[in-house]
Amino acid sequence: MDSLLFIHWNPDVVAFSIFSFGVRWYSLCWCIGLLSVFLLEQRLFKEQRIPDEKFDPLFLYSFLGILIGARLGHCIFYEPEYFLTSWSHALEMILPMKQGADGAWHFTGYTGLASHGGTLMFIVALWLYSRRTEVPFLTALDNIAIVTPICAAAIRLGNLMNSEIIGKQTDMPWGFIFERIDQLPRHPSQLYEALAYLLFFFVGWWFYRRRPERVGTGFFFGLCIFLIFTFRFFIEYTKEVQVDFENNMLFNMGQLLSVPFTLAGAYFIWKGIKTTEDHA
Repeated sequence: MDSLLFIHWNPDVVAFSIFSFGVRWYSLCWCIGLLSVFLLEQRLFKEQRIPDEKFDPLFLYSFLGILIGARLGHCIFYEPEYFLTSWSHALEMILPMKQGADGAWHFTGYTGLASHGGTLMFIVALWLYSRRTEVPFLTALDNIAIVTPICAAAIRLGNLMNSEIIGKQTDMPWGFIFERIDQLPRHPSQLYEALAYLLFFFVGWWFYRRRPERVGTGFFFGLCIFLIFTFRFFIEYTKEVQVDFENNMLFNMGQLLSVPFTLAGAYFIWKGIKTTEDHA
């Protein structure tokens, strides 16, 4: 197989440096995604005449919910045999540090995040936000769901820049050779997901422009998680397993965790349509 036919991928993980501090592509993609969500969500609140003071705490609740949930989700769902076997390992779930063989702690950043855990804790965070601000829970969910896919797309581009969550071997001409991993052409599954999530953002935005009265019914929340996690179920077939215990599983952990979200999404789509029709 001629490796010249494929895309050789080995970018520097650092986008730029400020003095001695290196800003990584992954962090930059996260920031771009969060900023995009912030600006678009602010626009939705203004269009729906929700007071500014109720928008201000939303970003903090959302950011903490996603980060905490994604971190705990990875540690509990994918590596419980490591993180739940000692207090020092459990502490690594919370701190962006890792204890070396010499007993010293080293800054590593958060080296594992899981979208399923982030979604669960994000929903809890929005519920807490709703109780504090008295913005209806389904309104908060729907508004966030309209814009969330654009952040998901940015995060997957960050994974691509890190050469992580790599795909299985392929002979397709768009295969990527992740040179930091091996010399095999692989599916760029991170790019597949980024493009899909970007498309889902435009789908949700189009529906919102056509039927804004569905905000608050749960329709947009259902549409978002149905599209994302249905896609996640099938795109997993192009990915390498993330942890060894998945090797003997009919469906991997990402697929199993996607099923309840897909079913919940279908329910909220149905509920949103029915609620709108009943009030027509």
